Amino acid sequence: MTLLKFDYSNLRRVILEALVIVCGGILLGLMCNYPLVTAVFTGELTPPPSREVPLNAERLPVPASLADVRDATPDTVLVDARIAELFNAGHLPGSLSLPLAEIDARLEAFIAHIPTDRPLIIYCNGYGCPDSFDLGQILLQQGYQQVMVFEGGIPEWRDAGFAIEKGEP
Repeated sequence: MTLLKFDYSNLRRVILEALVIVCGGILLGLMCNYPLVTAVFTGELTPPPSREVPLNAERLPVPASLADVRDATPDTVLVDARIAELFNAGHLPGSLSLPLAEIDARLEAFIAHIPTDRPLIIYCNGYGCPDSFDLGQILLQQGYQQVMVFEGGIPEWRDAGFAIEKGEP
């Protein structure tokens, strides 16, 4: 078995060249960042702003997928944000009607009937309909903790082949 023999004659020169390159890089970095380096050593550099979310920050509803709606637990409340006529024409099975257009008149009864700790999934007429999102924000402001928005709404549910109920709640 033969061991590889290493030639150490140039080792001193290689170490010296590496040291010169490292020192040159440090010097160049300090020169290019002189204002920052000066601010750090004089204590003038302020810390970056906090990334913590303030307690009074606006909360937004969480998006819900078709699978989330399909696999919703029995305690999840499905909420239809469309007007009553559209709800009567067809809605997701077991959903409640809370039209955004009638929120002032019906919100108090909804809050009295549905506890704020129940998960909510809100939907309307699909991706072009902002009512479900707007209703979700209102319900979050009223203290509901778990508010989701099914953006696909009735069209996505129907196109997936799932049943639609008709009639009043």
